[in-house]
Amino acid sequence: MSTALRRVRKYFISSQVYEALRPLFFLTFLYGLTPFHVVRRKMGESYLKMSCFGVFNIFIYICLCGFCYISSLRQGESIVGYFFRTEISTIGDRLQIFNGLIAGAVIYTSAILKRCKLLGTLTILHSLDTNFSNIGVRVKYSRIFRYSILVLVFKLLILGVYFVGVFRLLVSLDVTPSFCVCMTFFLQHSVVSIAICLFCVIAFSFERRLSIINQVLKNLSHQWDSHSLKGVVQKQRSLQCLDSFSMYTIVTKDPAEIIQESMEIHHLICEAAATANKYFTYQLLTIISIAFLIIVFDAYYVLETLLGKSKRESKFKTVEFVTFFSCQMILYLIAIISIVEGSNRAIKKSEKTGGIVHSLMNKTKSPEVKEKLQQFSMQLLHLKINFTAAGLFNIDRTLYFTISGALTTYLIILLQFTSNSPHNSNGNYYSCCETFNNITNHTN
Repeated sequence: MSTALRRVRKYFISSQVYEALRPLFFLTFLYGLTPFHVVRRKMGESYLKMSCFGVFNIFIYICLCGFCYISSLRQGESIVGYFFRTEISTIGDRLQIFNGLIAGAVIYTSAILKRCKLLGTLTILHSLDTNFSNIGVRVKYSRIFRYSILVLVFKLLILGVYFVGVFRLLVSLDVTPSFCVCMTFFLQHSVVSIAICLFCVIAFSFERRLSIINQVLKNLSHQWDSHSLKGVVQKQRSLQCLDSFSMYTIVTKDPAEIIQESMEIHHLICEAAATANKYFTYQLLTIISIAFLIIVFDAYYVLETLLGKSKRESKFKTVEFVTFFSCQMILYLIAIISIVEGSNRAIKKSEKTGGIVHSLMNKTKSPEVKEKLQQFSMQLLHLKINFTAAGLFNIDRTLYFTISGALTTYLIILLQFTSNSPHNSNGNYYSCCETFNNITNHTN
């Protein structure tokens, strides 16, 4: 039993950056989101290789998405249309299909045109291993590997349950979706989810390396608390074990050298994050836009039904109707939360570095070390990790407030539009006319 457990545990242990990303890149390669796949050399080292099939696969997905989305638009057919059809639902449905077409085009076009940005990001992360070894840290990638597995399983499980539930619901009422409708529904949700997984894992890679830097600097602070520096900078015996999952120390260094290497590592991490942001920026903009649009209309459909304002004619019961749109709304709420939290964790880890550096400046008595820390402080002032959606807004927790405000505004507008619909207006018109006639007859 112990041998079997060791084998299972060994499978979830990775010591190379590309090896840790193998499951993720296998799935993105399969879906045409990246033209790369992980290949292992004879010496055991892994690297990313771009293949002709990967590029061809992307073009196949572009053609398939374009054909299915355009056919759905021309036929006016969609999954939402099977549940009910009103003027607002038709507008929302067409906007959703149009947004899905744009999202697919942007994601797949980025996979081709900006592939060098993604490759450059991973190349920098791979080169950081040498820098970490210079400060006595050997990085293991088991935690990143497990995180990528966990994210993929979580996303695929949610999508699988959602797809099975929707299609069983349609089949139970003898509704048979066309091929184009099925493909647009499946591709839109699955491609967006896997693109989010890729972003979250890359952002987590930045977070882990920033955590290592912070822990190295904290370790210096702890050692200075127990062994104050007097006059001459003392040699550090060794850095303590920093993280049982990701690293351990192998060499000794002077504090000034450790801080200099930490500055270089921080600079490379910020450079990799900036390169990754150039790759993901338009993808994140389109994903957040389509998620917001779907959430607005789904919330409107649910509220309209629960408030009793809906005059829909549908085969589906109210419970089935509300469940479908609530689940779709939750699916895209999870998408936005995944993007924001993945970005926010990396940003917060970066912000913590500044506090640790200034704490070290207050403790050190060595002029050389203090000068290095001042340089590090200036670097932190000018180099920051930041993810944006095409420069239009920052992707952090402030986005929750922005989306909540916009969502409330649009829901109020849509609900007022329903209240002032022609059906209700005619009712009010007849009521006013009847009252006027009664008053006139009474006067006469």
